[in-house]
Parts: sequence; structure tokens; C-alpha cells
Amino acid sequence: MKRERNGESLAPKSFFTDFFSDVDRFFENDLFRMPAQIGRQMMRNMPATNIRESERDFTIEVAAPGMAKDDFNIDIDEGMLTISSQKEEDTTREEENFTRREYNYSSFSRSFRLPESVNAEEIKARYEEGVLKINVPKREEVNAGNRKRINIE
Repeated sequence: MKRERNGESLAPKSFFTDFFSDVDRFFENDLFRMPAQIGRQMMRNMPATNIRESERDFTIEVAAPGMAKDDFNIDIDEGMLTISSQKEEDTTREEENFTRREYNYSSFSRSFRLPESVNAEEIKARYEEGVLKINVPKREEVNAGNRKRINIE
């Protein structure tokens, strides 16, 4: 039996064609893509970060518009600088026939291993125009340019 659709000849379907298309649909299910989707979602919530190095210091810039300086925590523990934020919003709007309550929760945490050349006691941070800027100065003996050229024998 020959079938046609829009003037094109269609081969009869077999059991194997149906079986393999069902298997394909099974593996296309969101369950199997979930770990990748979670990773992408987490990266979307992670603010963009730039790190610049000069002779005297490192500058870390974290793009975080819409936040306040009190929303951030910056900690140093055993040479690890951690920038984190947790922000919760709860808004309630009452009108004549209904009450609307919305919750918003966002958080992130980024950690950076500090090189031994930094002066952790002098780290300073400021938040302005949606950007958290952290200045991580290097120790003076590193700034002095104690470079040594190694000759190759």
C-alpha cells in the first residue's frame, strides 16, 4: 500500500521507525538535559567579574546593578577571597478584591585564591553605579621590582 502526502510518496512506517523515534523522544526529555540547564541557570545568576592586574595591585570588578553595598559580604579565609550576596524581597500589594504577594530571592558566591604577593590587610572595596570594586594591593617588596634574570647555560 502506497501512501501520499502533498503529492509526495511516503514509505510505509515500520515498527523500528516508531521504536527509534520513541527512543529519541525519551532522550530529548528535560530529565536528561536538567544538569546542563541547572548549570546554565546558575551561570545566569552569577554576576560578570573582571580582574585586572597592575604593578601595584589587582582590581576585581563585579557587575551587580540594583544592589546596595549592604547586600554584599566580602571575606578572606586562608588566602581565599569570597564575595557573596543574599537578597530577599517580599512585596505585598493589597487592592479592593485581592492581595498580591511576591517573593524574590537571589544569591551568589564567588571565590578567588589570592596570590602570596598580596597585602590582605590593605584590601578595600566600594560599590558605585552598579559595580562592586575591590582593590587588592600587592606587598611593597613585590612592588619594588625585585626581578632577577636567569641566564640559560
